[in-house]
Amino acid sequence: MAAALRVLDAEGMDGLSMRRVGEELGTGAASIYWHVRNKEQLLQLVFERVIEEAKLPEPDPWRWQEQLRVFADQMRAVLKSHRDVARLTLGRVPSGPALAVVSEWLFTLLTPVGIPDQVIAYLGDLFGLYVGAFTFEESLGTASFTGTDLSPEQFFTMLKDYLLSLPEDRFPHTRGAVDVLFGGSRDDRYAFGIDLMLRGLESYATKAPR
Repeated sequence: MAAALRVLDAEGMDGLSMRRVGEELGTGAASIYWHVRNKEQLLQLVFERVIEEAKLPEPDPWRWQEQLRVFADQMRAVLKSHRDVARLTLGRVPSGPALAVVSEWLFTLLTPVGIPDQVIAYLGDLFGLYVGAFTFEESLGTASFTGTDLSPEQFFTMLKDYLLSLPEDRFPHTRGAVDVLFGGSRDDRYAFGIDLMLRGLESYATKAPR
């Protein structure tokens, strides 16, 4: 998988192919097919390999919120460290050892505080979706919403001017909050999403860990 990851980092998801991985290894594509059925399986294996780069701390139920926040930050950093890997997370589910390792860690961390098994199971999906989608959007850069002719500052100034031009009697709250709507960094908004999930998760906790 190291060779496939090198190709992905250099050429992106669209440039990754069985042939390119074979070239990276100094062999032909045919030799790769002995180990991997097709490109889709190759992408899945690369996805699994990258997830394993996030180091899970020894679960400490007394610090479950802090540890979940650290885990989410680690996953974001790992996905950002490889080209197009955030894109790989969309529509894919870990299906190898990574799934079992993360799942066991979550249950060990959260069961002692009384959080139900079903909630823990859904949490894994929700965290994965949020971190993957947020990081994928980051990878697109500002051109994905500003186009090629506007800087981010010009784009947001244009949006602010539009909102401020709306009738005040119909949109008093939106006009009043225009600076808040477009304020804050990416890190601020990411942290808010994680904090919101943790606050909701806390409502399921029914006991203190022993």
